[in-house]
Amino acid sequence: MTDLKNPQESTKKSLGSLLGSLPELISRLIRGEIALAKTELATKLKEVGVGAGLLVGAALFGFFLLAVLLTAAVLGLATVVAPWLAALIVAAVLLIVTAVLALLGVKALKKGVPPTPEKTVASVKADVTALKGQGGYESAKH
Repeated sequence: MTDLKNPQESTKKSLGSLLGSLPELISRLIRGEIALAKTELATKLKEVGVGAGLLVGAALFGFFLLAVLLTAAVLGLATVVAPWLAALIVAAVLLIVTAVLALLGVKALKKGVPPTPEKTVASVKADVTALKGQGGYESAKH
């Protein structure tokens, strides 16, 4: 005969039993979350790989397009000047563009070297100073 006061009494676990199974449940939960993260990341990485492959293909065809446009420029100039001079003019323009881009690239690289996070280092130093009690937190930040 079942207990009329509490029919679910037989299915309830004691607090000690629940606490004892807690580490295993947490471990299973963490393993499940890690498996979900791995699956999600694998899917996203496949999508990134497909996107990167398509971009490489686009860059390759862009390179071919540039070659055809340069050929058209040389052939177009060849109707006005000697063919060798047309090729030389297009090459000179390409040399100037290449030099400007190289100079801008070197200038941009010099801004980023050395790659130290200066603001973060200053912020951490301010945090350490404040934690040591050597001044207020806000005054150490500014």
